[in-house]
Amino acid sequence: MPTIFDQPPDAVRRDLDALSNSLDAAIPAKAQDNLLIATWNIRAYSSLTRKWTAGSNDSPKRDLRGLRAIIEILKRFDVIAIQELKGDLRALRDTMKFLGDDWAFLMTDVTLGGKGNDERLAFLFDRSRIKPSGLAAELVVPPERLNRMDAGALSEQFARTPYAVSFQREQATFILVT
Repeated sequence: MPTIFDQPPDAVRRDLDALSNSLDAAIPAKAQDNLLIATWNIRAYSSLTRKWTAGSNDSPKRDLRGLRAIIEILKRFDVIAIQELKGDLRALRDTMKFLGDDWAFLMTDVTLGGKGNDERLAFLFDRSRIKPSGLAAELVVPPERLNRMDAGALSEQFARTPYAVSFQREQATFILVT
């Protein structure tokens, strides 16, 4: 069974090379004077078919080709907010292994219930460029505040609560919310 570290078939390698060249033209290179931040709703980022190209009967449809393409994009940034990370973390585990030891992540727990859709939020970040500075929080309106709001101001909370994390790069600290 192939792994994310194996040499891809020639057709996949050509596709990944073309993607890399396109990204080189569209996204600035990491430099001392920039900080590259992205947000990406990667639909159903969870399990993985361990083939380079998934067949019509394979489930899930995300295969090694797709995951390597996702990784090619992710590695261009210093920090990425990811939405729709599911309960199954196989694709994330392979992503982190491929990105290497300079990369880390922080994530929420899975949101339960029908509206939660077994999803969570995450921040992936390049530790050679930034580091967490201490804050990690889900943003929720406390019940006692709901009682003090005007009627109809807020009928319900978010299905998946926003997630805030603070990061530091040199002397600058910043908070990202997804």
